[in-house]
Amino acid sequence: MAFDGIFLHKVVQSLSNELIGRKIDKINQPEKDEIHISFRNLKKIKLLISASSSYPRIHMTKQTKPNPDKAPMFCMVLRKYLIGGKILNIKQYNSDRFLSMDIETTDEMGFNSVYTLYIEIMGRHSNITLVRSRDNKIMDCIKHITPEINTVRLLLPNVEYVFPPLSDRIDPYDTTSSPDNILGNPIGNSSFYSKTFNGIGKQFSKELYTENISKENFDKVIYEDILNKLSQIEDQNVSYIFMDNNGKVIDFYCCDLPSLKYTSAKKFENINDLLDEYYAVKDKQDRLTSKACSLTKLVKNNIERCEKKQKILNNELSDCLKKEDYKIKGELLTSYIHSLKQGEKEVTLQNYYSENLEEIKIKLDPLKTPSENVQSYFKKYNKLKKTESAANEQLEKNTEELDYLNSVLTSIINAEEYTDIEDIRNELVESGYVRHTRNNGKKKDKSKPMHFISSDGISIYVGKNNIQNDYLTLKFADKRDLWLHTKNIPGSHVIVKAFDVPDTTLAEAAALAAYYSKGKNSSKVDVDYTIVKNVKKPSGAKPGMVIYYTNSTIVTEPKEPDIEKVR
Repeated sequence: MAFDGIFLHKVVQSLSNELIGRKIDKINQPEKDEIHISFRNLKKIKLLISASSSYPRIHMTKQTKPNPDKAPMFCMVLRKYLIGGKILNIKQYNSDRFLSMDIETTDEMGFNSVYTLYIEIMGRHSNITLVRSRDNKIMDCIKHITPEINTVRLLLPNVEYVFPPLSDRIDPYDTTSSPDNILGNPIGNSSFYSKTFNGIGKQFSKELYTENISKENFDKVIYEDILNKLSQIEDQNVSYIFMDNNGKVIDFYCCDLPSLKYTSAKKFENINDLLDEYYAVKDKQDRLTSKACSLTKLVKNNIERCEKKQKILNNELSDCLKKEDYKIKGELLTSYIHSLKQGEKEVTLQNYYSENLEEIKIKLDPLKTPSENVQSYFKKYNKLKKTESAANEQLEKNTEELDYLNSVLTSIINAEEYTDIEDIRNELVESGYVRHTRNNGKKKDKSKPMHFISSDGISIYVGKNNIQNDYLTLKFADKRDLWLHTKNIPGSHVIVKAFDVPDTTLAEAAALAAYYSKGKNSSKVDVDYTIVKNVKKPSGAKPGMVIYYTNSTIVTEPKEPDIEKVR
């Protein structure tokens, strides 16, 4: 990640231009480590500050997130002291990933007070701390650091705020510092700049190294080169997101990075828009994965249970193959019962069930009568027959459960919204895998199936979980609509709301069916399609489980087509 001190310097400049002098209107905390601050006369955009261990950051955002039913304590403290407050100053320290925001507000006695919001963007040590400026006392922080965690620097309410250890490296923006202490030092390798100057990340250090190595005096760092490069960044208002051949994001920065060897780059004139777009996917997917962690573990444990049961049942069926052998031996003993004598341990009889009529040796229990020996073989045969029947029945049910659990796991992996995870949890509650918990009486909105408009202007609907799959196929769709699903792979039900489907729409719908399936990362996927009339749900089948016939198959590449998504 390229959120280094140089990049933060550009963000601070942007925030200062936008926020200084503005008054705080609302404060929310949608995540345990993230706050959103809204300002008066600034609609549809707010300040996002995140102390996430994976993606700590600060920038203006247009994204909205649902807030918890009850505001966390840190959010309540911020509201108490900062609502109505005016932003006085935003300052970065020593070009590090550490900044402060001074806010002037009126206290309960009517006097003006200044509070400082310290924001530390330092990986797993990231934090947001509210400090009363007049006595440097901590009012609260989003992450409490106790003596058990850090004996030197405590971050707790009513404790004096101590600055994080500042780096002794050179501040590249401090023009008063003397370059004498670095002139003449060999560059050595691409990490020299990041080790010498504060705020310079590894990739930017590599870029500076690549530029200077071609110079005649590349073995000595030139302080003016650093200043010239930073001056170029200051003068331009363009930032970049860099991508590889597949369009996957590699990195981002506030200047071009040819040394990154990217395939394409997307330019942004507003650095906040870049961060908003980059983290909208990255951070959201990580948080979705975190929220779905317990469900994923539950489903995988049940899949493992079903796979073990499947192995046991297959072994039992393998043992049951001996039943015909017991039956034949019982029949032969019955035919020759008058020639059998009690006390014999073995008898050799001609097997008239075989085409070659070869002789077969049959073991006997000498303590049993000939009749009891015959009954013993028939009992073994009947026992294995019943075992085979029960095993086949259990195997069928186990296979259905395994298919269902795999479909649920696919839905979890493909979830795009927090409500999708909640819907899957409710589905598992209804299916008996998750214990039902009482809610607070507040009805929560259910997510809706995805709705796309094809290139031909035809509506395509995609289910995001098995409950939605059943709804689309069994209730929403007309019997003449087109139904699509990946062949022998768990995935979403796709409905094309048209009786006569053009080839372009069929291809786009098939690509969606493949994209929202377990075969999402495959190069090619088989997708079956038929009219809804040919799709049936067996009695007692689990959610999303259907059978179909009279279908055709199309081979497609799993990808989300470049078509309009309504919601």
